[in-house]
Amino acid sequence: MTTKVALVGGTGKLGTIIGSVIAELDGFAVTRVLGSSSDLSELQGADLVVDASTPQISVDVVRTAVEQGSNVLVATSGWSAERIALVRPLVDAAGTGAVFIPNFSLGSVLGSALAAAAAPFFGSAEIIEAHRETKIDSPSGTAVRTAELIAAARAEQGPVSAPHADQRARGQQVASVPIHSLRRPGVIAKQEVILSGPGESLTLTHDTTDSALAYAPGIRLAVPYAASATGVVVGLENMIDLGLRS
Repeated sequence: MTTKVALVGGTGKLGTIIGSVIAELDGFAVTRVLGSSSDLSELQGADLVVDASTPQISVDVVRTAVEQGSNVLVATSGWSAERIALVRPLVDAAGTGAVFIPNFSLGSVLGSALAAAAAPFFGSAEIIEAHRETKIDSPSGTAVRTAELIAAARAEQGPVSAPHADQRARGQQVASVPIHSLRRPGVIAKQEVILSGPGESLTLTHDTTDSALAYAPGIRLAVPYAASATGVVVGLENMIDLGLRS
């Protein structure tokens, strides 16, 4: 049996990559491609909704998919833990699955996992993330997820040290971690996590140089997983053995 997929934002950069990967997956077929002006009623009948839209409409896509009984794979940025918590009761009540993937890159997931593993040993942590100038949201979903993982790993130690965080130039705090966002030409996606302690620092850098090549393996893992998932799942780490589970 073929799983019917509705792809929202399928003509965008990420949506195009997702669509091309799904076309190569056995047992899956994109039967509907929705754009920014499409009516969400077009999602009706899809077994799986894949959302690669914008932060502004993503929550409506998720709610529509859940209410009609479809599982949903969310690739749209901007979903913090607080925002996901708002739709969790809807997903649980419907008995469907909602899988949120801040970044499909395996290297990015590894970088965030390493940052979380190191976080309890350093009192200071800050994130610098860079994307192309056309990315409309900041901080990135990847940086938000990394900050949340760092905070969770430091549950016993408490929040990281972030002096003068009331000053705008100190970035936006997410789970106590300052995040600094760059938007400039010539960049696809880059994240640096700088962990500092007395007399030393550790910098973990992930740089995406080709989004199609970097994201394809993660998409191949996430699409089949999302089709059969139950409840809310956050992060590609749930599909690979990194010792991190949401």
